Amino acid sequence: MWISTAEHSKQIDKRASEEFGVPAKVLMERAGLAVFDAVKDLLPQGGRITVFCGKGNNGGDGFVVARLAVDHQFKVDCLVAAEEDALTPEAHEQMRIARAQGVQPIFYSDARWMRKAEGLGCRDLIVDALLGTGARCEVKGPILESIRLINRSGVPVVAVDVPSGICCNTGEELGESVWALRTVTFGLPKRFLFEGLGLEHAGYWTVSEIGIPNSLLNEPTEARLVDCEWVSNLLPERLRDCHKGDNGSVLIVAGSRSMRGAAALAAKAAVRSGAGLVTVAGIPDVMDSVSAIVPEVVLLPLPEIDGVIAPEAAEIILSQQNKYHSALFGPGMTHELPVLDFLSAVWKGWTRPCLIDADALNAVSKGIKLPEAECVLTPHPGEMSRLLHCSIAEIQADRFRTVTQAVEELRCCVLLKGPYTIVGEPGQPMIVNCTGNPGLASAGMGDVLGGVIATLLAQDLPTYFAASCGMYWHGMSGDLCADEIGPIGYSASDVADKLAKARCRIVSTCHRK
Repeated sequence: MWISTAEHSKQIDKRASEEFGVPAKVLMERAGLAVFDAVKDLLPQGGRITVFCGKGNNGGDGFVVARLAVDHQFKVDCLVAAEEDALTPEAHEQMRIARAQGVQPIFYSDARWMRKAEGLGCRDLIVDALLGTGARCEVKGPILESIRLINRSGVPVVAVDVPSGICCNTGEELGESVWALRTVTFGLPKRFLFEGLGLEHAGYWTVSEIGIPNSLLNEPTEARLVDCEWVSNLLPERLRDCHKGDNGSVLIVAGSRSMRGAAALAAKAAVRSGAGLVTVAGIPDVMDSVSAIVPEVVLLPLPEIDGVIAPEAAEIILSQQNKYHSALFGPGMTHELPVLDFLSAVWKGWTRPCLIDADALNAVSKGIKLPEAECVLTPHPGEMSRLLHCSIAEIQADRFRTVTQAVEELRCCVLLKGPYTIVGEPGQPMIVNCTGNPGLASAGMGDVLGGVIATLLAQDLPTYFAASCGMYWHGMSGDLCADEIGPIGYSASDVADKLAKARCRIVSTCHRK
């Protein structure tokens, strides 16, 4: 499913009318029907609802909801945060139809408006139809007052298309915004659902069909949402007569005396992901920890200096690189000077596909040149801020823009971690993940992700597809942990242990379809 911007959504609405003969009135009616279906899901026995309408087309959707609610015997207050003469023609028409069928819209200048608004706490549900996807400026006046009243009421909210006060393209708050329990968006998911305050304030969101032709919905945009079928079709199959050498040989260069577990987590993930051979290269202390936790791996001891990998280890790695189909550099290595010298030396001669993570990313930000090989970089926002030399706030303010910038500057595949992880690569649309949960926000999860993607690289998936499938698979494993263990408190080791089951679920779910 493609992800839309405000501009793209406006354009396909216009084209639906002009090129396909779908009137704007029909789109508005169907949008209202979709929102009312959500209202009925929350209040199946009916109840008391307040619909807040703005002056634009989003308000027009709200008038449709109010009309449908009255028709189904709901007790409806319809509060309009504008005056009647300020309504757009489409919204005014829907208001007129709603009024003719029993809705009594109360406009902002009416003395009853504030009395009704102050009694919101006694209502069962609020429908937010104040602002749509076109909102850009900081909210003020009646809209701001309405948002504050809605949030203060403590009543559940269904938002129409986008929670009012959220920028559709970035998820940023336009001063203040509605905190919705549920958001019903139309046609295509919008960027605000995946970043900024938008991903929190949208609550549980769904995308509803409102009659926009499929040919418009299927036109590529700059980003798309990954899905199970796409991932299932890309995951490598294992032939019956294969041997371990056919299933990818992964080299993991990781760890230090103070961070020994990172290498073990990455190795366990690679094993659980189905790598045929996994080799861990590190200092002796790391070797001891890895062998105790993941006995299936091959060990490649490296010389050390002060508890980190020594620069001369580069010769050992390069002399054996033809044994490996991919490599993972970085977890737990630290960014001490010997490590920087080691990475600089080994990357000058490295030719295999590789994943660059953690301390190896910090080395890149300090000026160490990336290998000429195909690379996947997997920064979290802090690491990305160092790579792009900007603040974390700037990174998070528009994650789509951040990935685009990183891809342009680094000229390789980049995966920006976080809720709704994003993958980008030159010449490809961004891929947004839809698996995972807040329980994944704990130590070691990135090491597990690195092991998964490195395995897929070793099994001949190109960087863009390995990163995209890996993040989906990793998130699915986290979702299994949340279901079976609990939403908070499961560990990175738990996620690694669930990888095989997660892969089975991905494949079997798509086969059932």
